[in-house]
Amino acid sequence: MKVLPVGADAVLLELDSAAEVAAVHAELLRRREELGDVTDIVPAARTVLLDGVAPAVAARIASWTIPELTAQEGPEVTVPVRFDGPDLTDVAALWGVAPAEVPEVVCGTGFRVAFCGFAPGFGYLTGLPERYHVPRRATPRTAVPAGSLALAGEYAGVYPRSSPGGWQLIGTADAVLWDPRRDPAALFAPGVRVRFTEVAG
Repeated sequence: MKVLPVGADAVLLELDSAAEVAAVHAELLRRREELGDVTDIVPAARTVLLDGVAPAVAARIASWTIPELTAQEGPEVTVPVRFDGPDLTDVAALWGVAPAEVPEVVCGTGFRVAFCGFAPGFGYLTGLPERYHVPRRATPRTAVPAGSLALAGEYAGVYPRSSPGGWQLIGTADAVLWDPRRDPAALFAPGVRVRFTEVAG
């Protein structure tokens, strides 16, 4: 872990993998009281940003022993999905399976929200084994429907609203990913476990 200063009162923790980020993020939340007046803890693909942390506190973090994150740690949400995406057949071909087997793989995988971004309510979900990683589409779509379950690289995600996008679309969810009238507004937050279940189209 590298601890890098950012401005006057923030630090960036650089890590080697998404798994390390998840473990460090979870440990920071568990030990938040030790962080003093920290205002934000923001994970990303390979970093965690701490805002409002004193330099002396930041220096101690590098010496922490970080336990591995267990598969059952963190709250879980279940998201029903219709596997009706236009790229389902292409993804099945990339995986070397029949299209009917794609839901089995996805619904049999325990996902975790690694970090959020791109649009309010969009969570980057990790958990797919490497053999199921797929490339982005060669030509992005100008409009991806809200609720689209999509894959790209090591990540899965559900589009919270219609927007351009280049991920492979394999299904549709009716879950409301972002609702500012709800507390919390985002269904997906870093550390949340996500399970997909198949429903009829």
